[in-house]
Amino acid sequence: MTSTTLPIADGTTVRRHTAMLLRQNKGPLAGVVSLHTVAALVGLVGPLLLGRLVDEVTNGATQSFVNNTVLFLVVAVVAQSVVIRFAQRNAMIFGETVFADLREDFLATVTELPLSTVERSGTGDLVGRTTNDVDRIQHSVRFGVPRILVASVTILLTIVAAFVTAPLVAIAMLVGFPIIFFIGRWYLARATPAYQRESAAYATLNGTITESVEGTRTVDALGLGQRRRDKVRKDLQEAFAAEKKTLNLRTVLIPGMDAAFVIGPIAVLLWGAYLLEQGHVTLGAVTTVVLYSTQLVGPVWELIFWLDEIQVAAASLARIIGVGLVERDREQGERVPTDEHIVATGVEYAYRPGHNVLHGIDLDLAVGERLAVVGPSGAGKSTLGRMLAGIHPPTGGSVRVGGVPLVELPLEDLRSHVALVTQEHHVFVGTLAENLRLADAGADDAKLLEALAAVDAKSWVEALDLGLETEVGSGGHVLTPAQAQQVALARLVLLDPHTLILDEATSLLDPRAARHLERSLNAVLTGRTVVAIAHRLHTAHDADRVAVVDGGLITEIGPHDELVAADGEYARLWHSWQQA
Repeated sequence: MTSTTLPIADGTTVRRHTAMLLRQNKGPLAGVVSLHTVAALVGLVGPLLLGRLVDEVTNGATQSFVNNTVLFLVVAVVAQSVVIRFAQRNAMIFGETVFADLREDFLATVTELPLSTVERSGTGDLVGRTTNDVDRIQHSVRFGVPRILVASVTILLTIVAAFVTAPLVAIAMLVGFPIIFFIGRWYLARATPAYQRESAAYATLNGTITESVEGTRTVDALGLGQRRRDKVRKDLQEAFAAEKKTLNLRTVLIPGMDAAFVIGPIAVLLWGAYLLEQGHVTLGAVTTVVLYSTQLVGPVWELIFWLDEIQVAAASLARIIGVGLVERDREQGERVPTDEHIVATGVEYAYRPGHNVLHGIDLDLAVGERLAVVGPSGAGKSTLGRMLAGIHPPTGGSVRVGGVPLVELPLEDLRSHVALVTQEHHVFVGTLAENLRLADAGADDAKLLEALAAVDAKSWVEALDLGLETEVGSGGHVLTPAQAQQVALARLVLLDPHTLILDEATSLLDPRAARHLERSLNAVLTGRTVVAIAHRLHTAHDADRVAVVDGGLITEIGPHDELVAADGEYARLWHSWQQA
């Protein structure tokens, strides 16, 4: 199966999505901007009063005037502190709200991705987007967006106040802006692709390390250690090169902006001194504008800092939004199945165009029938199971339930008709009860225990100190692979579909336990259509019919006894398995 990369949103899509998020929160956003505007306006009072005080003292001001001015200054500082406190609180709430919306939308998008796309893209890309990219964006959303708004408002109001106070002197404040403009333009032109490369490099590295760790036993058994180390080293080199590129961008951005900041106040002071000497301005006016230019350093520097952080976040946001751009692999229809009869007609499937895994399979499953699917590894058994479960749309032919193609059913309806359980399983962080209620949110404890009993798990669950309330998953009680698989099967019992596809669903249990579990499940499975894909042929012996899959075709199908008597491929598999 070839690996593909999930889409990355372009700049226009990212800006449109960002604007949508801001519109959804325009009320809180307006409140944050308003409070910080008030705080910025109050902050402008200090330099203005100091400039006036200088002029008045120069002209022989009274002690009373000085005292009143100092009092006003203190009041202004206190008022600004109070307003900033509430403004920052609202800004934090705003950032958390926006990030919560973004995170919920992203999770909803990820859980609705076509499984075929997820499998082809590999684990590294999607895991990288759900971890590294989300981590990178959360800081910018929570803190960066409010701070950028605050800095922008403060800079604008400060410049306006300086020009209102002394336009001739204020001109010098702008001397560093051409440097800021050209360096910022140079940086922005290069930052997005550089940070996207960095994110992609770490996603690949994460995937390589995860696969190596999860497949440690296979790596060791096949002597692949050196190859995996070479792959990790290669991925690390790419990540290092990507980091070096973004670091080089920062080594131009930060010193260049620093120089622009230093030039501003110095230029105002020198230009103001000249104008003062020529008698065009007062000493107080020069003092005020110098203080304003000094005040600009903080918000301008913060704006530049967040400019870099926002580029990192924008690259990650493009990858996060890109997940939602994955093309859907099915179109939902309006037809409703008339019954529970599943029929596959001419089913073909290719993971790569022109390389079919299944070659025109026809299969009619009688309602309530138990079909065992057997055959050599790589024959297409699991792929056929996924077709019958509606996981992947066939690339040719169709699979219908009650006359309706499976891929036309809404996913929630599809799972009420047919469900797939494989040897893969997952235990979520939470209690055992919460893990089970993923399949039936309204199930009470008695129903949960009944489902566990059906899969031979009730005894070990009740033996736990907290029973169903035992915390499992990362950091909780560790379940054995067999116990985790039993929990997965209990979820299936609670889900209660009429057709079950069991793909090596008991493979993690030892043969005796697996046999006992399958017998226990018989009562639960009675009346349901069951397709069991297995290597253990006792499953085939107990089935109503057996289908032998080889080379993407059903080469034999019929009851166990008939196929053994036919002395074909199944008979050879059966005799070989009995002798093992």
